[in-house]
Amino acid sequence: MSDLIAPEDLPLYVPGEVVAQSDGLGWRSLAMRAYNYHGQDVEIPAMRDYMLVSYRDGVTPMRRRFSGRWSETTCRPGAVSLLTRSQMSHWHWTEDVTVTHVYLPQHFVSGIAEELTGRGVDAVALNDVLRTDDPVLTGTVHAIAQEAQSPTHGSDLYVEAVGRQLVIHLLRNYADIRLRPETGQGQLSLAHRTRALDFIEENLHRHLELGEIAAELTMSVSTFARQFSQTLGRAPYAYVTERRLERARHLLERTDAPTKEIAARCGFSDQPHLTRMFKRRFGVSPAAFRKGRSRE
Repeated sequence: MSDLIAPEDLPLYVPGEVVAQSDGLGWRSLAMRAYNYHGQDVEIPAMRDYMLVSYRDGVTPMRRRFSGRWSETTCRPGAVSLLTRSQMSHWHWTEDVTVTHVYLPQHFVSGIAEELTGRGVDAVALNDVLRTDDPVLTGTVHAIAQEAQSPTHGSDLYVEAVGRQLVIHLLRNYADIRLRPETGQGQLSLAHRTRALDFIEENLHRHLELGEIAAELTMSVSTFARQFSQTLGRAPYAYVTERRLERARHLLERTDAPTKEIAARCGFSDQPHLTRMFKRRFGVSPAAFRKGRSRE
């Protein structure tokens, strides 16, 4: 739909002062802007992206009309509002607030939904939620905002990883997913399986998108995700993460390379990202793992 508005066009309908943004950082999976707003009564045309509004400062009564229905609440720091894409809305609030917006493109959300379900997805709609006090959403939006204000090496990869966790949480708790009709499950052929796994191994060191692997096999993303899950027993993203961690463990065992270097060689955004994922998977930090191996 050509009449859907992009995030950068939102100030035409909701005037406010931009106090932080991800514009110009080269992020591909999502975008972020923070605004200072005075009280307003505004109608917002249908947006191109899904939007989260996280309230940072100020307390205000909030009313919103969404899909013909009005809802009202009080929004304060810690609260989050959700707005699905392709949906007109009317917002009314009276007090000054500072908010952080996170914008999630359709391809990013649908791609993750296809990985989760192993099925083709026709549409994803966020539920009509004017306020939720969800620390997972609040914390994730804060992490994205912090990265926009102080970006560092691997920023795009880091934000994609955080964004994936955000989308998975939304899909599990705040969304309706409309799946395409089944056309038979099927599995990857031996040739496709071999090529997919080889391609993943060859590219573990860099940002790797599902569409790239599917294109290597000349398959649609949804078909590849479904057949990969059927063949390997796990979603492509889960498999890639496991392979990154196994490679990191191997390098920690067999080399003296610094942990920061190993993180880069295994496709993690930075050393803290590797440390979090490694500890979650193996129960110890990379440093503790290496120290324990040296004692054996």
